[in-house]
Amino acid sequence: MRRTGKRSLDLEGVDTDPLSGMANLFDVAMVFAVALMVAMVINFRMTDMLTEDEVTIVKNPGREDMEIVVKKGREITQYKGSESKGQGKGKRIGVAYELEDGQIIYVPE
Repeated sequence: MRRTGKRSLDLEGVDTDPLSGMANLFDVAMVFAVALMVAMVINFRMTDMLTEDEVTIVKNPGREDMEIVVKKGREITQYKGSESKGQGKGKRIGVAYELEDGQIIYVPE
């Protein structure tokens, strides 16, 4: 018994490869990954690191694990705090004041 007409199954032109849908899933995953990276850069306010400007970022200020990240042009330098004390001779270059809200203001002489 052979069927003809509108209900007949015509498989010509139909992609029968079962992995053809995986390419679309890969594309969606790539778009999601790029969107996630852009969101992280914006969330951490790191857009300044992508420009040619000079940038200084202080991480964990006032704590033992404080770090200072300095970007000049394309060069990025990272300074980590140590427990050793500085030694040597120097001169007074200003005064620092701590306000009631915890903000510190430096006034050069």
